[in-house]
Amino acid sequence: MSIIICPGIHEPELTESFRVGLLDLVSHGAIAPNYANILIYPGKDVLVLSALHILQFLRDCLTGSLKSPIIFISFSAGVVGAIGAAHLWQLLGGRVKAFIAIDGWGVPLQGNFPIHRMSHDYFTHWSSSLLGSGQNNFYANPAVDHLSIWKSPQTVQGCWVDSCIEIIPPKGRLTAAEFLLMLLKRYEAN
Repeated sequence: MSIIICPGIHEPELTESFRVGLLDLVSHGAIAPNYANILIYPGKDVLVLSALHILQFLRDCLTGSLKSPIIFISFSAGVVGAIGAAHLWQLLGGRVKAFIAIDGWGVPLQGNFPIHRMSHDYFTHWSSSLLGSGQNNFYANPAVDHLSIWKSPQTVQGCWVDSCIEIIPPKGRLTAAEFLLMLLKRYEAN
């Protein structure tokens, strides 16, 4: 399985911080060794909005691996290009195992694959869910600034919400990193 990270329009150091945190989750035995091939889309500025550029990156990196399942993790403006790339990947016969949008405010999300939203505050969570979200989403509580949820998800506390029924599951309080790990473990098992 491959995890495709699609950053937004921000300093590359923020994505590096996110990548290191994600590798820490994987390397501490939380996910089976050799489970995840983590790829970071290198596009900058407006190229993060381009589904075609992201698709080309996937085709270059995953040559002959069209059937290998992919999890998209995207942030901010990168959500725009990533959701388009996910649909294009499926049109080519690829499999999208899940799509995780981190602070993709104002981006409509629909697909025939599981979708999860993570937001830096409740307003972003609520207003974004009007444009589509799946079950099992997360919002920071207390609210944090937009870039913090990407830079250091291990420090962002929040709530796990099942958007379909708007209840907080029994273990409702957790960090954004714990929520992300929960999702990755779920899709590792399925």
